[in-house]
Amino acid sequence: MDTDPPAYSRTLILALVTVATFLNPFTGSAVNLALPTIGQEFVVDAATLAWISSAYLLSSVLFLLPAGRLGDSRGRISVFKIGTVVYAAASLLTMFTPSIASLLALRFVQGIGGAMIYANSVAIITQLYPPGERGYAIGMNVTAVYAGLSLGPFLGGVLTHFFGWRSIFLVSVLLAVPVLGYFRKFPAFLDEKREEQFDIPGVALSSLVLFFFFIGLTSAASPTGILLLAVAVLLGIVFYSVEKKQDSPLFPVTLLEKNRVFAFSNLAALINYSATFAVAFLLSLYLQYVRGYDPAAAGSLLLIQPIVQVCISPLAGRLSDRVSAVHVASAGLAVSAVSLFGFSLLSPETPVAVIVSLLIVLGAGLALFSSPNTNAIMSSVESRHYGSASAMVATMRALGMLVSMGMVMVVFTVSMGTTAITPPVYHLFLESMEIVFGIFFVLTLLGIVFSLVRRGVRTTQPP
Repeated sequence: MDTDPPAYSRTLILALVTVATFLNPFTGSAVNLALPTIGQEFVVDAATLAWISSAYLLSSVLFLLPAGRLGDSRGRISVFKIGTVVYAAASLLTMFTPSIASLLALRFVQGIGGAMIYANSVAIITQLYPPGERGYAIGMNVTAVYAGLSLGPFLGGVLTHFFGWRSIFLVSVLLAVPVLGYFRKFPAFLDEKREEQFDIPGVALSSLVLFFFFIGLTSAASPTGILLLAVAVLLGIVFYSVEKKQDSPLFPVTLLEKNRVFAFSNLAALINYSATFAVAFLLSLYLQYVRGYDPAAAGSLLLIQPIVQVCISPLAGRLSDRVSAVHVASAGLAVSAVSLFGFSLLSPETPVAVIVSLLIVLGAGLALFSSPNTNAIMSSVESRHYGSASAMVATMRALGMLVSMGMVMVVFTVSMGTTAITPPVYHLFLESMEIVFGIFFVLTLLGIVFSLVRRGVRTTQPP
């Protein structure tokens, strides 16, 4: 169409969006390697350390859908820009945090900025690239996520070892600078605004549902946790009923009811992230506590998985432009399941070669799943729903991450209580890790079933 930017401009926009997308996985995976050091500085237990990741994820989940709807109605580029500023500012302040409480609060604020970035990044790319090229472009964006995961553990370990854990957030600020400096390069047609009423009841209800769900999940071993989960379910029913009556709903109810590819692709994404996000967290603790690796060495080993993802993701995205994205994504889940089963068998004597092999297999599985599955989701909706669909993709990812960390926290609490991870309780830590990986394996098998349900359904909608 006439408003399409020239090729070089389109490439630049993709690069800028990709750099912004890179920020969150880089910071999150780098911080994972710094957790033991942070724990020593602030003298906190394993469950509190898990909240350093979970605080970010909780705020992301709460704000992703609102950020997506804001992008559709108030301009995707505008919301994307604000999110980048918020993320960079929170990262800068985190460098000077004096306590674990302020660290958790700033991680929550970072999650708000990250939600505004993620809810609109895929929508911008989908609007920018036609169906024949979209899988490749989305694959490049997903590659940024995996590149962040790749460099995060290694640089996080090195930075923590030589400069302290706060230096991780300085890198995040520096990475945001080029994005902030080139905002004017985004063309106006990507910031299209629609006069739609914002769904305030939907925002309030969805926030309550997600908040009670996560808090209930993290304390599911207690009667209070069960009660909170029940409240979340009841509020979820109310939320669904309210959204069906809204003219401009926060939650795309009609898409879930009438679009099987959209519904089951999002469900598969939720299961995939629920079963894989906590892997880096668990292996970071395993390598440093049980195997005695320093942060830099542990980060170097964990670098293997995302490097494989970086190499395969663009190819998987391009493949999904040519063959069924559903079949490629389902195969990726099956490959991931193999690695998760292997991780459930880890012991203090497991050869490093076995750990490396499992990381390679997991990296390949995640790459084969993520780009094709995202391509299937975005290609199954009309352009007016790109913001909501992009927000749903990001919401499933963040919600899956929350569920993943929530399951870890529940198992840790039941098995270890509030005891710090020390040599006398290493056997309890290993038992907990075995249980968690076993749960992840079963979840992934379930994800394969839901992924295959999409077979035979057309995934491309008219623009």
